[in-house]
Amino acid sequence: MLPDLSAFGRQIDQSQALDTVDVRIKKELSDVALNTAKSKGASYADIRIGRYLNQAIITRENRVQNVASSESYGIGVRVLVNGCWGFAATNDVTKEGIAKTAEKAVSVAKANSKIGGKPIELAPQKGYGEVSWKTPIEINAFEVPIKEKVDLLLTANGAAMAGGANFVNSMILAINEQKYFASTDGSYIDQDIHRLYPNFSVTKIDPAQGSFETRAALSSPVGMGYEYLTPSESEKVQGVVTRYKNRYDILEDIKNATKNVTEKLTAKSVEPGKYDLVLDPSHLWLTIHESVAHPTELDRVLGYEANYAGTSFLSLEKLKSGNFHFGSKNVNIVGDKLQKGSLGAVGYDDEGVQCGKWDIIKDGVLVNFQAIRDQAHMIGLKASQGCCYAQSWQDVQFQRMPNVSLQPGKTPLSVDEMIKGVEKGVYIVGNGSFSIDQQRYNFQFGGQLFYEIKNGKIVGMLNDVAYQANTQEFWNSCVAVCDERDYRLGGAFNDGKGQPSQSNAVSHGTSTTRFNGVNVINTKRRIG
Repeated sequence: MLPDLSAFGRQIDQSQALDTVDVRIKKELSDVALNTAKSKGASYADIRIGRYLNQAIITRENRVQNVASSESYGIGVRVLVNGCWGFAATNDVTKEGIAKTAEKAVSVAKANSKIGGKPIELAPQKGYGEVSWKTPIEINAFEVPIKEKVDLLLTANGAAMAGGANFVNSMILAINEQKYFASTDGSYIDQDIHRLYPNFSVTKIDPAQGSFETRAALSSPVGMGYEYLTPSESEKVQGVVTRYKNRYDILEDIKNATKNVTEKLTAKSVEPGKYDLVLDPSHLWLTIHESVAHPTELDRVLGYEANYAGTSFLSLEKLKSGNFHFGSKNVNIVGDKLQKGSLGAVGYDDEGVQCGKWDIIKDGVLVNFQAIRDQAHMIGLKASQGCCYAQSWQDVQFQRMPNVSLQPGKTPLSVDEMIKGVEKGVYIVGNGSFSIDQQRYNFQFGGQLFYEIKNGKIVGMLNDVAYQANTQEFWNSCVAVCDERDYRLGGAFNDGKGQPSQSNAVSHGTSTTRFNGVNVINTKRRIG
């Protein structure tokens, strides 16, 4: 799906994206907001000054469809008055505009306090003084000439067309969030965050059969610079699907994709039944996202998201029991805002909490949720876990998913060794269509590529595959996880949540993982 470029902000030249705002100016502006809010009665206040840069380059076959660079710049002020939140935002980034916005935020909080309700209880947070954090990039994507990016995409498209594809589209999305946070706790935090997402889709038609097949890129959106698109042979890992450990070769992937769609046109249709599944990280990240990360969001557990995004089959009681078996003992899931190369990696969240890593599922048992400062006390935490986020300066920050990842197995185990132990199974690569209920319990997942496993060997490609399960049943069927040599990140640029809706970028890491006795259906066969 093509991005909505109109939502990115005002159009700018790529050269303008390299401009910066002096951190001293940001601090002066922040003090205006904090001092104004305190003088008007706020017991707590924070300000976020945000400059959000986006670039999208979109091509199809041998032509460029769109090139757009945009900027959005403004401030958001959040205050606590009489135990209630107030928020206001403006793109008038002057001392006068910021003072008026802080006053408005206080007025909103005072109006909210008249409604009543339980006062907000913030977890204590120390101030860090003046600190900074930057995504550890090697090549700033905004410094790479547009022509170089266009040439790469058109070369990739040409390789697909030469290989027999009928249609191909490709794109590169680059994002730079320049965010400054200050609060009455005494923090002044300057952050420079970079993300990159290359993607494509290849389609081939069989006119004789009146059918077609597609395959999307096996890339992952990453918290990296343009170096992600500069792989080296030393990082290459051979297997059923060639991959690179931390980089991505779009040319090799698109050539393989063109071969894959040709194979898919003649692949046999799967026989429904119970199979052992071997799930590649390029596929499993989405299952983790939907069935683990979403149901362990505390606001969803509490019902705050019920009207828009649903609730969770998990509950506070399941957490407090200390013995709810979410999965098998092989399942160890962590929340992590620090992992290098991930979409969610930042030094500090959007309420000034230093980020970290924590257990969510430990040896299969539910041990924690995801919480922010005004939620921490609800599950007995003394501090926030640092997973508060707003998609822009004009949106209020709230609890958003951190990177939620399945930890690698501790016993040495390669993908080939895992496959050798499977008598009847399916090896699935890449994410496809999915469906999951509003409690994140019953689900169905497809994929990009499916390979039949018989007696420990891959014997050919399958088609029309999807698997069905419920979350607890599925994760309790996890019997093995490959070791850290196979660990990779997948992720989403646009995880939606909230009303008004906001978008969050988040990664999910895993190694190839085996699940036994899972129900596989044929997606082209009618039931009944």
